Amino acid sequence: MALTQQRRAIFHLLDEKNPADGMASYFAFHHPDNRTILRPYPYAAIRAQGYVALSRTGMDLFRPFVTLRLPIHDMQTSTNVIYEAIDAGTAVILNAPARYAPLLHALFEVQSEEQLSLYRLRPSHFEPIINVLVTQDTAPNGLPRFSIRDRDSGVIGASATLNWQSPNFAEIGVTTKSGYRRRGWGRSVVSAMANYLLENGRIPLYVVAQNNEASIQLAESVGFTDTGARETLIQAVLKPQP
Repeated sequence: MALTQQRRAIFHLLDEKNPADGMASYFAFHHPDNRTILRPYPYAAIRAQGYVALSRTGMDLFRPFVTLRLPIHDMQTSTNVIYEAIDAGTAVILNAPARYAPLLHALFEVQSEEQLSLYRLRPSHFEPIINVLVTQDTAPNGLPRFSIRDRDSGVIGASATLNWQSPNFAEIGVTTKSGYRRRGWGRSVVSAMANYLLENGRIPLYVVAQNNEASIQLAESVGFTDTGARETLIQAVLKPQP
């Protein structure tokens, strides 16, 4: 079954214009074909009940990044979807809606887990921050990066990058080195990236661990608001099938 047909079979399971489906839609429909394995369930269905996408990313060269949508009201079918796509004993990094957590804990040996909140930039709440120290270049993943360098050492003190981008959305990631915090640099580079995305017709998204108050404050200060969507990110190994 060709990847194009597989994508057509799962198209109804995602809303590309919904921020809560933004990342899953990217990995299902827009991640490079040669780095994507898509497993609809049933495999040859014209209209699938669920799916698993296994993506090779720069996050980890040895473990696939897994996104999925399941008929969570039907636990047996949801279990079948996962075992049709992933071999028992496979180590993965998996992101899913928080409501899937009980099933994932039942089927996977979870090694680490983060609870995440999804924020969306509201253009009406956004006013660009002008900081002449911010420069634009290209990150290792080929997507834009906005950075501020220490003028003396040349070290990048803060940078905003894109984890992924689709036609509708893009997810911003920000890194500020410990010696360069509390200068407003993180806020400046995130603002620059947000402005770039808006000018290019995409809505910026920001995913943050629920206990990371500093990152939440940064996002809100730029104009991001909580969508209410909650995700779980796990590093885990699939158990033998029950």
